[in-house]
Amino acid sequence: QVQLVESGGGLVQAGGSLRLSCAASGRTLGSYSMGWFRQAPGKEREFVAAINWPGDSTVVAVSVKGRFTISRDNAKNTVYLQMNSLKPEDTAVYYCAADSRPRATVVGAAYDYWGQGTQVTVSS
Repeated sequence: QVQLVESGGGLVQAGGSLRLSCAASGRTLGSYSMGWFRQAPGKEREFVAAINWPGDSTVVAVSVKGRFTISRDNAKNTVYLQMNSLKPEDTAVYYCAADSRPRATVVGAAYDYWGQGTQVTVSS
């Protein structure tokens, strides 16, 4: 069993930056790929970014490409989402997820474990 806890969300002005963290416990993330998803009010959950095991390949959504970067620190069992040039449309609850397979995927249903989410609000 893997427990995921997100942190780093908050309120930021448009153009600002935030770094989200996702700390895993319960077992090491060895061989797990990791992803970030988000859900805005009244909208479906959408893929943001994913990283493979051990972290040499990433994929990001077109909507955040060039602004968001996913990374992982395997020694710390932690995954990060660096968000720059934030826009009001990035406002959402951001969720971290873990997939027991090493290849990164954009498909939410493929992930085995999910965190509780952290709120990100971008003001205009």
